[in-house]
Amino acid sequence: MTNEILVLGGTGKTGRRVAQRLRDAGVPVRAVSRSSDRPFDWTDRATWASTLTGVRSAYVTFQPDLAVPGAPATIQAFTDLAVREGVTRLVLLSGRGEEEAAVCERIVRSAGVEATVLRSSWFNQNFSEDYLLEPVLAGEVALPVADVPEPFVDADDIADVAVKALTEDGHDGKVYELTGPRLLTFADATAEIATATGRDITFVQVPAADYAAQLPPEIADLLMYLFTTVLDGRNAHLTDDVHRVLGRPPRDFADYAKDTAAAWKV
Repeated sequence: MTNEILVLGGTGKTGRRVAQRLRDAGVPVRAVSRSSDRPFDWTDRATWASTLTGVRSAYVTFQPDLAVPGAPATIQAFTDLAVREGVTRLVLLSGRGEEEAAVCERIVRSAGVEATVLRSSWFNQNFSEDYLLEPVLAGEVALPVADVPEPFVDADDIADVAVKALTEDGHDGKVYELTGPRLLTFADATAEIATATGRDITFVQVPAADYAAQLPPEIADLLMYLFTTVLDGRNAHLTDDVHRVLGRPPRDFADYAKDTAAAWKV
């Protein structure tokens, strides 16, 4: 066995942050993705074994989302292989309020190894590193969502909690629900970005059918599920899990917006 920690999705929003924090702490890291030297592809099981060989701990992020059809079967197969290869600690990034994700959580937690689940909902970084960046730059964020408050959480907070769970004892069996310090609607979040940048950026609520028609077919079903089913108020409550694990409050969206403002100025 090696001392490397496996980080799946090593170029993703949380995976690259987790990998960098581990490297900064002097922990050997095996960060993998479809484009890494040792490739890992969720759709190609032939790539799994080589990434698992020799590691004891793994940070597991599933693409595109644990809510997609077939995810539980894939997570079951991966978990079974990980245990056979000698992995003894798994940290799973899961979706808050997603029934399908809960099935995957149960698979990992019943694997017979140390397991920690990190539940989160909307990332702050969706506005700067994902599909909402272009609308922000264009000055109009149009989404099929009403005034439903969400506990936007920062990817840096998720990464900090993940590193704790990967490198410290005491997190086995825990399910951490990770939220920011306050609830905001998407209109609120857009307004925070406008204030931070000094730009005129507006939020517009659009009909679900109109929004779905503009999406690429490969992500349309998933995004509409997240925007219309999961975004129904079920996650409109805060937790203190970030503070309990890290000993500090979670990052506020306003601070994220101020720190990221340069990326949104055109």
